[in-house]
Amino acid sequence: MSKVSLTVNGKEITADVEDRTLLVHFLRDVADLTATNVGCETTSCGACTVLLDGESVKSCTVLAAQADGRQVTTLEGLASENGEMSAVQKAFHENHGLQCGFCTPGFVMAITSLLKENPSPTEAEVRAGLEGNICRCTGYHNIVQAALAAASSTSTASSTSAAEAGK
Repeated sequence: MSKVSLTVNGKEITADVEDRTLLVHFLRDVADLTATNVGCETTSCGACTVLLDGESVKSCTVLAAQADGRQVTTLEGLASENGEMSAVQKAFHENHGLQCGFCTPGFVMAITSLLKENPSPTEAEVRAGLEGNICRCTGYHNIVQAALAAASSTSTASSTSAAEAGK
């Protein structure tokens, strides 16, 4: 057993866990955050994608002990304090970027990370950036459109904020 302390979505969570506990199981079973899904447990599907210190990781291959002392963001942590969805969440909703929803949290987290690294990706860059996530229900078109719409809305908001700051 190991004592693990993580900051998850801004809240510190400390627990004694078995050394072999995966981050995905810590999030679901200890933190009671169930948006992070357990899919393949082999890094193939991406349903368990979260941000670890701001970087996209598949939480089925990270031990909870490896995340000790670090920051984890899950889908539940993307909305603002007042409950407003993030730009990526809004874009998924507005562009019908989901069907059954099982893979959606992983896609939203992967796109959030992608847009942090590349705020204005091309369609080809979005498709390449999402290669590690699998959706068995869609042809990916709406997911890619959601990513591009989120990038567009984020860049529009940034330019509006910059213009307002210059007044």
